[in-house]
Amino acid sequence: MTVDAADPRRTTEPEGGATMSDTVTREDADGVATLTLLRAGLTSALRRDLRAAVEEVAADDSVRAVLLTGTGRAFCVGQDLAEHLEKLQSGGADGDDAPLSVVEREYNPLVLALAGLRVPVVVAINGACAGAGLGIALAGDLRVAAAGSKFTTAFTGIGLSSDSALAARLVHSVGGSRAAQLLLMPDPFLAESAAEWGLVHRVVAPEQVLAEARELAVRLAAGPTAAYRAVKTVLATAATDSLEQTLALEARLQAEVGQSADHREAVEAFLAKRAPRFTGS
Repeated sequence: MTVDAADPRRTTEPEGGATMSDTVTREDADGVATLTLLRAGLTSALRRDLRAAVEEVAADDSVRAVLLTGTGRAFCVGQDLAEHLEKLQSGGADGDDAPLSVVEREYNPLVLALAGLRVPVVVAINGACAGAGLGIALAGDLRVAAAGSKFTTAFTGIGLSSDSALAARLVHSVGGSRAAQLLLMPDPFLAESAAEWGLVHRVVAPEQVLAEARELAVRLAAGPTAAYRAVKTVLATAATDSLEQTLALEARLQAEVGQSADHREAVEAFLAKRAPRFTGS
């Protein structure tokens, strides 16, 4: 194992293509970059390391899908309140330590980076998922959750409004009425209810959640990357754009994707009655 001179917290493990820090690991296989959170609470270090890992993935053309998960009994429970309280009690400080500017400075860029990835993002929710952790999970495209895992919006329970685009994601996913209920009354709910409401796509036994999510990510990594990127672009604005805007965007993107090698391969494979072999180009 070697230390990254640019960031002493980050180390590189040569076997298996894994990179590590104190808070996040990345491992690549089969076109999938797996990012694993090593802590349940979002400390400053975790937020910064996760954003850096997402930005590294975004710049890596070999990555065709991303799998995001946690460790132990929690996926992510949001802001590390012990760290937050310490900063509040100190009265805050200018610059990087100012506790009440952290949303704009750190959470917003992290969510934008994750939601803006050009490739599909599968989230394996291995346990508790709360507050900004739920916002981060909803920034992915598909979610697999461990049966019995608990969710909560959390924010009003600690006297705060939401962040990480959670309000918007909930409105789009479950509708305004249920979103208001979940945010104003942050009672815990289980993965099974989250699936019923459309917040997660599959609920499986806890010991199967990572394997199930990885199988889904590998399947997506073997698919038509350019088409997925175009679909994600349309989905990002479909709920707010006018019909005319959506039609124009779809027409432009389909014209672009229609020139891809994967599109030609898919048409040829269909006519030859064989399975297509996508290369992501």
